[in-house]
Amino acid sequence: MNDFSLWDIVRNLLMALRWTVALSLIAFIGGGIVGGLLLFLRLQGGKIADRAVGVYVQLFQGTPLLMQLFLAYFGIALFGIDVSAWTAASVALTLYTSAFLTEIWRGCVASIPKGQWEASGSLALSFGEQMRHVILPQAVKIAIAPTVGFLVQVIKGTALASVIGFVELTKAGSMISNATFKPFVVFSCVALLYFVLCFPVSLYAKNLERKTHGRRA
Repeated sequence: MNDFSLWDIVRNLLMALRWTVALSLIAFIGGGIVGGLLLFLRLQGGKIADRAVGVYVQLFQGTPLLMQLFLAYFGIALFGIDVSAWTAASVALTLYTSAFLTEIWRGCVASIPKGQWEASGSLALSFGEQMRHVILPQAVKIAIAPTVGFLVQVIKGTALASVIGFVELTKAGSMISNATFKPFVVFSCVALLYFVLCFPVSLYAKNLERKTHGRRA
């Protein structure tokens, strides 16, 4: 099997790339939903909820993603639940993503001038109405660039899912390398495919950030 051509290697890597993209989207969308709920709790749930969410954020930001993947894969199994590598990777990356997005979005909301809250409060708007009509429209514009930029970290983070047996781009590269005895060629292709995925997202995030700063200026 060591007579694989370059096209054979790239074709097999492209097939695995689909799972990297799928896992990235699940983690990003799922993390966004969970992160949005946590942000609401942090803003409206009182001091206890704020502290609880703060602990959650610090827990996932302060521990390696690799460790979180191991705990999701092996820890849940301790309760007698059969967990696939796909499920464990999705859960771990979703929770990891939600912690960072919550903090990113909290910072964006906190950046809104206090006068905006006071002005909307003087109109007798409820908290939900303040958020919907005044605060969020401004915070969303600020949050778009860092949120899109964090997607790059999510994409690169999926590579760690290979340690629990999930066959994404990095795992497929390792398997193909073992079969072809061409590690330099294989992992050069893997790196190139990650670059093809991440560079446009990074470039788009920088353009968004530039436009946002230009409007605010």
